[in-house]
Amino acid sequence: MLAGFRSFAKSPFAVVLFGLLIVSFAVFGISDVFRHPPGKWVIAAGSRNMSPEDFKAQFENFRKREQAQGQTITPDIAVQQGVDRKMLTQLALQESLAELLHKMGVRASDKLVADTLREQLAALPPGQRPFDPITGKFDNQLYQRLLAQNDLTPARFEASLRDDIAQTHTFSAVAAGLRAPRLYSALQAAYALEGRDLAAFAINPATVEKPGAPTDAQLQAFMKEHAAQLTRPETRVLSVARFSAKALEATVTVPEAEIVKTYNFRKDTLGTAETRSFVQIQAPDAKAAATIVQRLTKGDAPAAIASAYGKQPLVIDSKPKTALPDRKVADAVFALAAGQVSAPIAGEFGLSVVKLVKINPATTPSLESQRPAIEAELKAQAAQAKAYEQTQAYQDAHDGGANLIDAATKAGAFVRTTAPVAATGVDQGGQPDPALTPDALKTAFELPAGGESELIEAGKGEYFAVRVEKVIPSAMPPLAEVRAPLAQQWQLDQLFQRMKAKADALSERVKKGESLEAVAAASQTQVQRVPNITRQNARQFQGLGRDLLISTFGAKPGQPFVARGPQGGYLVAMVEKIHSGSPEQMAQITEAMRPQVSQGLFRAIGQSAQDAAKTELKTKVNLTLARQAIGVDTSALPSEDGKTPAKKEKAPKGLAQ
Repeated sequence: MLAGFRSFAKSPFAVVLFGLLIVSFAVFGISDVFRHPPGKWVIAAGSRNMSPEDFKAQFENFRKREQAQGQTITPDIAVQQGVDRKMLTQLALQESLAELLHKMGVRASDKLVADTLREQLAALPPGQRPFDPITGKFDNQLYQRLLAQNDLTPARFEASLRDDIAQTHTFSAVAAGLRAPRLYSALQAAYALEGRDLAAFAINPATVEKPGAPTDAQLQAFMKEHAAQLTRPETRVLSVARFSAKALEATVTVPEAEIVKTYNFRKDTLGTAETRSFVQIQAPDAKAAATIVQRLTKGDAPAAIASAYGKQPLVIDSKPKTALPDRKVADAVFALAAGQVSAPIAGEFGLSVVKLVKINPATTPSLESQRPAIEAELKAQAAQAKAYEQTQAYQDAHDGGANLIDAATKAGAFVRTTAPVAATGVDQGGQPDPALTPDALKTAFELPAGGESELIEAGKGEYFAVRVEKVIPSAMPPLAEVRAPLAQQWQLDQLFQRMKAKADALSERVKKGESLEAVAAASQTQVQRVPNITRQNARQFQGLGRDLLISTFGAKPGQPFVARGPQGGYLVAMVEKIHSGSPEQMAQITEAMRPQVSQGLFRAIGQSAQDAAKTELKTKVNLTLARQAIGVDTSALPSEDGKTPAKKEKAPKGLAQ
């Protein structure tokens, strides 16, 4: 199943869609979504194909999830980071496995699909079920809107659910009978419980000759050696004209008459309709109906009255008149006073009698309670209109030959010139510029020096235009500018190199037979010992540093080694003894880890199944077409072989080029 649906299917929003689809199946039927007309596909796995549109939808869902976590992923960034390639590979594996299961005959029936959806719908709270709260009828417009908001279609959603059911049933069967051999967890237990006694001493910096001040030649060589870290990225000085409805809201005053007019127009919809609670008893004939009227009026229990005729009373709680399906019953109920019993009602579903239990009067919110929300809404609308007027004035002036700054000033817009910023939006001090949005940055770095963008709409009454005032190419900083910090870094680097050489020399002395204590004393330091470091308790010894801990578990007992210290510098260390855990601990952890080992084996089988399915079906992917589908210009990118520029294929109609 597609990766995006796996994430989506776990959300409360998806549960609503599950319920909606029950109705859609009844209306549209369940079709074979695996039959597609011939065309170009980003993935071809047997009879299954993924279209560019589907891949684009998957990518957009991924972008939304990343943005929700504060990460900005544009199509170009996705290509640079290899996200598109990884996504295409994973989708190809998933599609291959789904196709192979389909070929093997593992297919969810229409009834199973509908039952699964019905279970999801039943789990929803009453207020979240996809039905009109007044009429109780299925809302097809809500269904279509919810699908569209998540780039879904009934066919695509149904196909994903079918795949999920088939894979769940298959792998549940595998998991039910899968148990890793005890030896697997026993090996892991032995690995985890292995204890190592460590002895080490740090190199005393006082025993190492201090490096002198570096020459210019040494600093130049040091800069060249660390060019990747020192090279500054291309930066640009930008002038940004911003037309902001949000900023203009403070300048907008809403007339009282407009607030009152809006309130009067909406007050009927802002309140709640009158609702009534009542008990209804069906009567087999007119004589029985008359008896029911008498007994209800007398105060007899409705359940006892109804049971005399082999029926159950229908209890209706707090329903508006429009929600009652029988119009004649509704008219009768809303004509009664609280506690009153109706005359026999010849309704659309037979003869019945009702007793009104409770009346909940209609409510209408006051103007004062609605004023803040109405005023804020009208202010936002007026500010958006004002911002739009500013853009028109700007466009007229700009079309007339004025540059961005002059045109924006004439229109009354805010113009700001930035310090040099990189494509990531940070200045030379590494601080982000909060006024620059990802779209503004992307636009600015596509323009030449002196270039001006068109007016760009950012939504909700926000517009901007960008002018590139200056382009500062990527380059190494001049030595004079970084001499002091660079000299300090060079001296520190030289000191560490000399400490490393000292550590290596002392380690060699230990290898030749001198004791660790004697070598440490000669270097004006002392040996420190840490007993019984295990992989289980390693977190307790994080202060030793990652490099020392890793080296400890990779070293042979009695063999000295050199490791980087936690605060810099170097240590000479030795594993003096290795001992295993007690038999009791071994047995306990072996059994405790067996389920976890079985799960790991299960995951490996799942991955192998996907790989095997892809090989068996000879699944093909089209990375170039996938990139074009998400809006990447592939003409300048290397082809899939990494050598020649990719040939730009014509993307299907409706996709970004």
